Amino acid sequence: MRKKLFSILKSKLVVLGLLSLILSGCAELAYRTVKGAMAAGKVEEEGPPKSQLQIRELQTRMYDTPDTKMVLKTMLSVLQDDGFIVKEANVELGLLSATKDVSVESKGAAFWGSFFDVAWEKNAIVEATANVSEFGKQTRVRVNFQQKVHDSAGRVAKVSQIYDPLFYQEFFTKVDKGLFIQKETI
Repeated sequence: MRKKLFSILKSKLVVLGLLSLILSGCAELAYRTVKGAMAAGKVEEEGPPKSQLQIRELQTRMYDTPDTKMVLKTMLSVLQDDGFIVKEANVELGLLSATKDVSVESKGAAFWGSFFDVAWEKNAIVEATANVSEFGKQTRVRVNFQQKVHDSAGRVAKVSQIYDPLFYQEFFTKVDKGLFIQKETI
């Protein structure tokens, strides 16, 4: 009798815990964690699929100056102002590479992940790569951003390209302002 009562209480506790997990939105987190552990190399595309031409258009801007060095320096400053750490800058090739660590941990996910002993999304590394090249009397800039989300166990849970038009628009607006300031101070 006692074992049966204990078994019933235990099953009710498990059901209550699972119901709480589902209601708190952590079921998706647990699914992503398992999915991410199995397919960490897969790159997820956010939103509807875009053609290569649409992606290139989103990531590219032309500037009315042949001074690629000034544009590269401005981009470097903008990235640093946004909290990126520059990993590589090659003026000759017009290459710029930078990373930024961002916390994506939610208190709910951390609580339930700890409670049920499952990994949860903890931090993300945003990687930026830019190519700055002379294009006649102009300078062409192409930049792309990628996000790698790590779970609480340190594994890569998700890798995704950033294709949000607003994200790129905000970035290039900062570059525009930086170039304006550079030209005015020269």
